[in-house]
Amino acid sequence: MNRPDATVRYEVDGALARITLDRPAASNAIDLPTAEALAASVARAADDEAVRAVLLTGAGRRFCAGGDLAAMAAAPDRGTYVHTLASTLDRALRALADLPKPVVVAVQGAAAGAGLAAVLSADVAVATRSATFAAAYTAVGLTPDCGFSRLLPRAVGQPRALYLTLTGRRLTATEALEWGVVAEVVEDDELTTRVEALATDLAAGPVQALGEAKRLLRASWHRSPQEVADDEARTIAGLVTGPEASGRIDAFLSR
Repeated sequence: MNRPDATVRYEVDGALARITLDRPAASNAIDLPTAEALAASVARAADDEAVRAVLLTGAGRRFCAGGDLAAMAAAPDRGTYVHTLASTLDRALRALADLPKPVVVAVQGAAAGAGLAAVLSADVAVATRSATFAAAYTAVGLTPDCGFSRLLPRAVGQPRALYLTLTGRRLTATEALEWGVVAEVVEDDELTTRVEALATDLAAGPVQALGEAKRLLRASWHRSPQEVADDEARTIAGLVTGPEASGRIDAFLSR
C-alpha cells in the first residue's frame, strides 16, 4: 500500500510494476524522501518474481525537474544534505539500470538534471512531442550527479554531452530522438496508451532472455571484446536449454 503522503507511488498490475514520481506541484523534483522512496520501489520490483517489467512515469504536466532546489536551500547543512541526496538517488538509478527486467519510461513536459538521468537509466524511453530535455546543472552553479556524467556521454557521445552540459541547451523531443536520448516520440495524447502497450508487451516476453540481454549490453561498456564474447557465449549456452528458450524455439520451428 502507498501512504497518502507518498511522493513515489508503487503499483503492480499483473506482471507490470508502475513506479510514479508523485510530486506534481513541485514538477516531481526529487528531495531526499523521494530519492529514498524511489530506491525502495525499485527494490520491490526487483524482489517480486511476479513483476516482469517496470513502467516509470511522472505525475502531472512534467516528468521530473531534477533535484529539489528548495529542499537543498532549506537544509541546515547544504553540503551534507546534497551529498546524501546525490548518493541515494545514484543508488536508486543504478538499481533501475541493473534491474534484470525491462524498464520503460514515459516522458512528458520537462526532464532536467536528475530527471534526465532517470530517463537515461531506463531501457526504453518514450517522449511526447512537446517534451524537452536539459542538463540544467550549471545554470544554478552545480555539477552533474547521480551518474549523469556517465550516462549522458554513453547516450549521445562525449562532444554532445559536453555541449549540453556546459551550455545548458534544451533538446526538443525530436532532437532527443535523433541524438539517442529517447527511443520513440509520440503525440502528447498518445503517451499513456503507447507506454502501457509497450510495457505490457515486454512483461509478456521472455523475461530471462530480456534481462540477460539488458545485462550484456550495459556491461559491454567497461569490458574488453574478449570478455564480452565470453559472457555472450556463456549466457546464450545457458539459456538455450532452459524452458523459456526451448518452448519458443520449438514453436518457431513448428510454424
